[in-house]
Amino acid sequence: MKTFKLNNQELIPAVGFGVFMIPNNGPTYEATLAALKAGYRHIDTAAGYMNESDVGKAIKDSGIDRSEIFITSKLWLQDYGYENAKKGIETSLRLLGVDYIDLYLLHQPYGDYLGAWSALEEAVKEGKIKSIGISNITVNLWNKFKDGMNIMPVVNQVEFNPFTQQKELRKVMDENHIRLEAWYPLGHGNKALLENETIVALANKYSKNAGQVILRWIYQEGVISLPKSTNPERMRGNIDIFDFELTDKEMESIQALDTGKPTHNPEDPANETRLMGLKIHD
Repeated sequence: MKTFKLNNQELIPAVGFGVFMIPNNGPTYEATLAALKAGYRHIDTAAGYMNESDVGKAIKDSGIDRSEIFITSKLWLQDYGYENAKKGIETSLRLLGVDYIDLYLLHQPYGDYLGAWSALEEAVKEGKIKSIGISNITVNLWNKFKDGMNIMPVVNQVEFNPFTQQKELRKVMDENHIRLEAWYPLGHGNKALLENETIVALANKYSKNAGQVILRWIYQEGVISLPKSTNPERMRGNIDIFDFELTDKEMESIQALDTGKPTHNPEDPANETRLMGLKIHD
């Protein structure tokens, strides 16, 4: 597995395994164990996924030393604000069964965001979290929150794939040495993306599948990807991307596929209302 260096000098595996929408109490445990067996060393979960405990059990039972596994989790909106966030961090640590979390993100950009961020900064100083980051932050939202941060985020986890390249956001994040992480790196199984003629032609050239070409492109763009699959064969395939390299011209041919239209708009008030209403505990 290749790694990227974050702005605090920590290393993060370039491809992680996401457990979004995989149920707890069994399925996430089995999927995480399978991913670790396949060679993944970066597991991406969240309080809002409600499966942190399965991730923790799988890591413990894998037989792999904790120091070799990079764990990402995220604080949910219900636990924003300084005091609530401190409790949320402790809950994540308890459910994961670990002494520290490698990367902890603010999952959504609403509510008492800066109060929660202060709690994350404090947890870094206490050694409970190694790195902190943001998620679903647009340029406008970054400008809204950035002056209230004392520790620079190491990543911004956003929708990113050949059809959604976040070019303006990338420019701003690059200026601040914040690395992008891609959710929906394969477009959530978008048929138009996976059957795109440019991508399919490259897959044929390199004897790879379309998903592997996309993930290789993302890697060469310097973006962390978080593909999800519960199929062990696909899990293995999604990290089998380090034995070929796209040329500059091939990279440009995929860059030309950008639509500039993400499927999720964090600035839409309807999304704020909907997500603020989602409760993950009493």
